[in-house]
Amino acid sequence: MKTLYSILFLTLTLSLSSCADLDLYPLDTGSSDSWYKTEEEVKASIAGLYRVEFFPIDGDSWTDNHQSRDRLNDFTAATLNGESWDVKNRWQNAYKSIARCNILLNKLASPSEIGINEEKAELYRAQVLFVRATQYGILTSCFGDVVWVDREISIDDAFTMGRTDREEVMEKVYADYDRAAAALPLSYGTRQELATKSAALALKARYALYNEDWDIAAKAAKDCMDLGCNELYPDFGELFLSSTHHAKENLLSWPYSLELGIHTESEGYIQGLCPRNRGGYGSEYPSWDLFASFLCTDGLPIDESPRFNPQKPFENRDPRCAYTVVEFGTQHCGVIYDPNPNVTEVYSSISGKNITNLDCKSGSQYASYNGLLLKKGVDESYINGGSWKVAYDRVFVRYAEVLLTYAEAMIEAGKIDNSVLDAINMVRARAYKADYRNGSAYPKVVTKDRDALRSIVRVERRMEFAYEGLRRMDLIRWRIAEKVLNTPDYGLLDKDALVSKLVDKNLWFWPEKPQIDENGCADFSQIYNKGLCKIITRRQFDASKNYLWPIPSREVITNPYLGQNDNY
Repeated sequence: MKTLYSILFLTLTLSLSSCADLDLYPLDTGSSDSWYKTEEEVKASIAGLYRVEFFPIDGDSWTDNHQSRDRLNDFTAATLNGESWDVKNRWQNAYKSIARCNILLNKLASPSEIGINEEKAELYRAQVLFVRATQYGILTSCFGDVVWVDREISIDDAFTMGRTDREEVMEKVYADYDRAAAALPLSYGTRQELATKSAALALKARYALYNEDWDIAAKAAKDCMDLGCNELYPDFGELFLSSTHHAKENLLSWPYSLELGIHTESEGYIQGLCPRNRGGYGSEYPSWDLFASFLCTDGLPIDESPRFNPQKPFENRDPRCAYTVVEFGTQHCGVIYDPNPNVTEVYSSISGKNITNLDCKSGSQYASYNGLLLKKGVDESYINGGSWKVAYDRVFVRYAEVLLTYAEAMIEAGKIDNSVLDAINMVRARAYKADYRNGSAYPKVVTKDRDALRSIVRVERRMEFAYEGLRRMDLIRWRIAEKVLNTPDYGLLDKDALVSKLVDKNLWFWPEKPQIDENGCADFSQIYNKGLCKIITRRQFDASKNYLWPIPSREVITNPYLGQNDNY
């Protein structure tokens, strides 16, 4: 019986034997003997390397940003193990991609045999090297030390290969990104699903940041900034809508199309994000922790700002708050959204009249357990006539990340100057639709104190990148996962208690301010201890092992040279 590891390396070497009436080779990755004979076949194979499954995005459901009613997952319940689907899938897809990269690079070593000139061959190599570097960036971020493979190998070799130190792997990753960036173009026109010079530098900066190579991260980010071809999209809220395609801010993205049958996420998850008043479940929503992290318009956290009123929690907040979380009493997906249980009817512009309010505890016991719904990117297109299919651009990296990566790397390297403040302020000012040089139009960052800036950039990342797949690694690399993922998910009291303890006493929505720490993380325990909210779930994180993922079990069993990460 073949193990996953042997199957993987059979894929790596493409040495499967043919069977009658069974095509074992996908169209973009044929047999080494029958494929790579023409430039078109090479281009098709490269296009296959940019499949979305090779560029996974971590779910915010794995973090303190999201709740799924009272459900936990392997990450939030600390049950991750070598048999977990995400563990096996992440490892297998990365090495499948790496194998295809290595085969292509081998073929492109002799481009004249394929009828390709050297200039084109170097562009194709750059596109492949970018993919391979990204796969290793993903792997090291999850597993730490991993197997480094940069050539076609035999099955026997595969079973004797151990893992290479993460630092050594990353040196090779940086070299691949450098060579890729040197040959890649600035643009392919409107196509953004192939690597550009900007994408190579941006991802080099990301994975250098993840590995605390501050100088490398800062330089790669600065090189990307200095290209002069990248810019922030002017409207933060609009950027994430399905109607916004090919935004220049998106440095690597895949435009989806309902007409072509390509849509994002599962229909069940999309329906879970939508309000019950429009047929959704209201079962997937931002956590109170995320909601509390958004600063006030004076640049202060909610526990310090005199502008924050817990009974009117959306007022005087950073604009990204209401762009990310649906503001109470506003229209969302064609219906006024109001989780107040005393609001029994809301106006629907779809039906042109008031309808029963199903998005509050009086209307449905299954309404959002904490009263919040996701706004970021969500609009009428998510409902799509009840089909729950949506086709927004799937974004892997955008320019705002480059700016904040540069700022953080420079802060951690102790190289704080005006360029650091400018990078942060560009991102923050965009949220206010302001010029970052106009300090009166938004809460401009002016301090150069290192500790203060570290806190500022961490909160800025959380406000800016909620639901974009960066939060898990931020918790891991800042070493705060053991704190924030060992706290409860809080939510609203049950209907009768909610009305008698809060609504009837004009204490809606929160009765008082939660406390916020230096990382922008909230503490609701004081409110809970007064009996004014309830615990929905209790997240868990085992610091003795969960900062890394386990190596998939069958890989370790098949190849004892791999070893296993600690305490799995």
